[in-house]
This record gives sequence, structure tokens and C-alpha cells, in this order.
Amino acid sequence: MKNSFLKFTLISALSIAFYSCGGEKKAEPEATTSEAAVETSQTNQSTGKTGTASITGVITFDGKAPSMKPIDMNADPVCKAQHSEPVLSETLVLGDGNTMANILVKVKSGISGTYSAPTEPAVLDQHGCKYIPHVLGVMVGQTVKVLNSDGTLHNIHSQSKENKQFNVAMPAARKEMDQKFDKVESSFKIKCDVHPWMSCFVEVLPHPFFNVTAKDGKFTISNLPAGTYEIEAWHEKLGTQTATVTVGEGETKSQDFTFKMTGDASGS
Repeated sequence: MKNSFLKFTLISALSIAFYSCGGEKKAEPEATTSEAAVETSQTNQSTGKTGTASITGVITFDGKAPSMKPIDMNADPVCKAQHSEPVLSETLVLGDGNTMANILVKVKSGISGTYSAPTEPAVLDQHGCKYIPHVLGVMVGQTVKVLNSDGTLHNIHSQSKENKQFNVAMPAARKEMDQKFDKVESSFKIKCDVHPWMSCFVEVLPHPFFNVTAKDGKFTISNLPAGTYEIEAWHEKLGTQTATVTVGEGETKSQDFTFKMTGDASGS
């Protein structure tokens, strides 16, 4: 097993390096003129409004939760050594009372104008041979700082459709890299080809009105102007739930969502 893993790792490293640095597809260049223009436009021409309204809620799972499959990390001793207990798939993560983690809640419609990307980067870490967080929301043009905290080879392989895909090697010595997305896109997967159990989801939004739940299932969308909004809650396996909420200035409205099992959610 050890020799097989070393052989696999060497082949993966060579193929990823070829892809990123010298094959048919070259390493990611600096931002193109069009990408830079998008960022400049967002910075200088923001017309979107904010306000004092908020929408809050709790996401829960209805029914008996399936058992999550343990992840076999034996192929990489560095990964395995970081965990003293079995690591379970993050496809369905529940807290007390069947509250749900990893639900991205966003304003789907009702927002007008354009919004500048935050100067603060979003962070996606590779730690314990897992992506942290498992679900990440970012704005168009926002820097995503990708970290490698593991001291082993990873690669970041995006499976986006609207944004340009990338596949970048991160050897143990490469601790971070930056990426940006210049188009709005619904949640798409990012995976590690070296460690096939590793995956996460990223959504690229045109505004800041979104939140991702932790194990307590709670979300808050703040700083909304008064208005009527369509709110969407998304789960990677169980689909979406939507609701229409009208909220006034200085007002907080509550909107909960409940998900039910519609198929096999026990794997990654």
C-alpha cells in the first residue's frame, strides 16, 4: 500500500505539474484585462444599496438521518496521522435537534444595483485532508485565499462552468495561493485529485446578502434595504428550498427551512 501510494503521489504530482506549468494548459496567468476591468468596475461603480433590515432563520432536517460513511485515509499516512477518530463524510452534518450545517442561504431575487467585492479575502483551507469550510460563498471579484495546512501534496481542481476552470498543484512547501471568480455562478464543486474524498462547494454571488450555516443551523442575512425578497436555501444533495419574505427598515423577519431525504445522502 505504501509503495502504491508513493507511486500514485509521484504520478499525480508530475501530471498536475505538467498541467499547471508546461502542458497544453499553462499555469494561471495574472488577471486579464477583462478580469481587471470587472474588479475595477465593482470597486468604482457600486450602486447597490444597504439598509437596516434582517432575515434570520434555522435550517433543520426532517426524518431519521442516514449514517455517514467513514472516509478511508489510509492511502496517505500524513492525512491519517492527523485524525485520532474516524472522519465522516460532510454530505450531511447535523447538530442537536437535527439542525443542518453547510446550507448556503442567499437572496435569490429582489436585489438591484451592483456591489463591490470585499477587500477581505475569503479563506479555503486544506486541513486534515479536508476542505474547510465545506461550503463557501464569495462575491464576484473577491479574492479566495487557498491554504495548504497539511504538509502534503494537494491540488485544487475547480469544476466551475461559468467561470474558467483551474487545476493547480499545491505541494507541501506551497502554503497558499489566491484565486478570483469573475462571473456569478451557482454552487460548483472543487476537488483534490490526489485525495479523491476531498471536495467542497463554492458559490459566486453578485451581492453580499448570503450566509452559510454551522451545526446550529442558524443563518442571518443583514444590512438589507426594505423590500420583498426571494430567499433560497441550498444543500448539495437535497436541493433547494425557497420562500418570499417582506421586511421593512429596522425590522427582522424569521424564515425557517426544512429539508427531507430525497435520495442517498450518505456518501461524499
